[in-house]
Amino acid sequence: MSVEHNPYQPPVSPLADRAPDESRAIEPASKGKRFGTFVVDYICFLVLSFMVGIATGLLFGNQGVQALQKIPDFLLGSSIFLAYYIFFESIWSRTPGKFIFGTVVVNEAGGTPSFGQILGRSLCRFIPFEFFSCFGERPWHDSLPKTRVVLARKS
Repeated sequence: MSVEHNPYQPPVSPLADRAPDESRAIEPASKGKRFGTFVVDYICFLVLSFMVGIATGLLFGNQGVQALQKIPDFLLGSSIFLAYYIFFESIWSRTPGKFIFGTVVVNEAGGTPSFGQILGRSLCRFIPFEFFSCFGERPWHDSLPKTRVVLARKS
């Protein structure tokens, strides 16, 4: 039997031939894109927080709302904040803001970061005055867990 074109063979593309953890070219995201992702992610966090309140009210009624009100605001907000970043970055290495602005979190070698690095990134965001580290070369939530935010695609 000769090797001919098989109409049932799956298509081949140069991107599909790349291994999932293979390093990608590291082109750092600009401070403007990073600020844009921060704004979008903060809005998404607020929407998620609102949805948690609405869902609790709908599912558990007044008792659920009263239970939420007993939880200290900082604890509830921090839990939702951590869940947001850990969920998105551990699954896709991207948050909704990073999807919109075309950036992705990678380890220092350019590969997929480990769950520990994602957890470290998320926890570093709670360091007092961490936001001001964004004015330096690398924010603490990147430098401490040894991650980078790079462009996911070339412009």
